[in-house]
Amino acid sequence: MAVLYVTATPIGNLQDLSPRAVQTLREADWILAEDTRVTMKLCQVFEIHTKLTSCHRHNEEQKADALADRIREEDLTAALVTDAGTPCISDPGNELVAACIARDIPVIPVPGCCAAVSAISVSGFDAREFAFYGFLPRGKKDLKEKLLDIAKGPAVAALHESPHRVVDLTEAVQETLPGAKMTVCCDLTKLHEKTLYGTPEQVLAELKANPRTEKGEYCVILDLHEIACPQPPEEADAESCLEARLVNLMKEGASLREAQEQLTAQGEKKNAVKQAALQLKKWFETP
Repeated sequence: MAVLYVTATPIGNLQDLSPRAVQTLREADWILAEDTRVTMKLCQVFEIHTKLTSCHRHNEEQKADALADRIREEDLTAALVTDAGTPCISDPGNELVAACIARDIPVIPVPGCCAAVSAISVSGFDAREFAFYGFLPRGKKDLKEKLLDIAKGPAVAALHESPHRVVDLTEAVQETLPGAKMTVCCDLTKLHEKTLYGTPEQVLAELKANPRTEKGEYCVILDLHEIACPQPPEEADAESCLEARLVNLMKEGASLREAQEQLTAQGEKKNAVKQAALQLKKWFETP
């Protein structure tokens, strides 16, 4: 029977590959891999001799339909894998899964490693509700706006970041979401695995003091239960300043323009509200 197994692979420690995943990869007719060179090394370790075909972010949209058609027409057992972790979670695979679903091909998960969930599990944060955002925008303005948007959602957020931008991300959290707490995991399950805990200021100091900071891959967990007004003015009361009130309305779902209109309707002077809105924009545009 045609079937697609979405198969999780280790994020660093090969011993984390489950016996079920090994059996699935061995018995499959076809392994669809993000990078066949990476998966080939995994197959060699576990003596898996299944045929490999590439299915990655840059060719998946063009190949998904044809791959799904072949799985159905040839009645193949296929296994989808990425380089590390669970496919489709900040990794390619969703186009192929969608194509299989559209053709009534059963799609079955073979669960295993997921860096974000692993990092949350050691964070110590109350993660009964959390959101996963993957990689955030690179530009400082867009990054700060995205962090403000994240603050409107669940109070625990999981992010991915490269070693070359993790300091910039931590600085942006420090500036934009005062009161946040962070758990920053590097190279989970690998030889030089390291996890940092604390405020953005504490984490930033440890990152800058570590000569190996720009090595490895990072998963960052934010605890936003106790965040204060993002970027409050230094000489104003964060509870009463117009900027803080605008931000609080935006956290409740209003756009900046809608927040301005609400404050004006509450009796605040229109020009003062406009100036506060311009100040917010200036903070977010600060390089």
